[in-house]
Amino acid sequence: MDTKWVLMTNDDGIDAPGFELLVKAMNKAGIPLVAFAPSGNKSACSMQLNLGKPIDLHNRNELIQQWDLDESVGVHLFALDGTPCDTMIVALDGGLNHVLPDIQPSLVLSGVNLGPNLSQDSYHSGTMGAAREAGLYGIPAIASSYTSFDSEGMEVGIDATVELVQRVLPLVPKTPENLCRPHIDLNAEHVSSWPNTAPDRSSSKADQQLMSAFKNGELMINLNVPPEWNGSYQTTRLGMRWYRNAVQFSEGKAGSVESTFTIGAAYIDNETVENGDCDAVGSGIASISSLPTWPQTHPLALDDALLAHALRSDETGHPMWFKG
Repeated sequence: MDTKWVLMTNDDGIDAPGFELLVKAMNKAGIPLVAFAPSGNKSACSMQLNLGKPIDLHNRNELIQQWDLDESVGVHLFALDGTPCDTMIVALDGGLNHVLPDIQPSLVLSGVNLGPNLSQDSYHSGTMGAAREAGLYGIPAIASSYTSFDSEGMEVGIDATVELVQRVLPLVPKTPENLCRPHIDLNAEHVSSWPNTAPDRSSSKADQQLMSAFKNGELMINLNVPPEWNGSYQTTRLGMRWYRNAVQFSEGKAGSVESTFTIGAAYIDNETVENGDCDAVGSGIASISSLPTWPQTHPLALDDALLAHALRSDETGHPMWFKG
């Protein structure tokens, strides 16, 4: 069979409204899915891991009936007492094969997150951390966020996410080409030649290499959908935003040097950046960013010249490399 399964996770927890809505929408669209999601809210934990600590996995298939899902499409739901990155490591490094040996995912989908994951949020986000971890394990991944902290109207974020999955899923192989990194090709054309100079590439060659990078986990997709989404997409880069007055504090008892601090920005400053994700979202457009999985200077990183090609878009606003 040519069935392609989507492995789903998030950082708000399996019982989060956004996750329920996304699972329902994916199921209604006829997309087979298996969830390995955190059992509780693990927002803003980035790529935190539980090392050397037993982590329980819970079968949550009772949600199939509660959420009125069509089981014939293919749906399995599990919750892990860990972080978003834990869910990906456990699922991809043997856990999924242990509980469902006949299923191998073709694509990872992390989200839909409640709240934006723009600019430097890419370092803080557990939603993006899970997608990045999946990439490290060699499987293509999408992170998706609804940019409001109010779940009212979240359906537009769900719709855009399912639409993107339907666009991307036919592009990836049923079996990931490099799942769990059985081989490392440092000479792959899409891999950075740093510290040597990047080679010249035609646009069509760059699109092919970006697609190869996505299929091998070296490139991930980050989707952000605003509540006032106008139905269009823009291919973007990370923008610039600054969290101002991010720390509030209250004094302890009189004469004590102790204080209590709370992190939470009073307001956010955005600075305009050409093709910036913050600017697209601010204009009511869904932002699609192509982001490198590996840190700069890592042997499997992508060079700046190749990433520049990732900003090229087609007539629908999607990255041109989707056609690579």
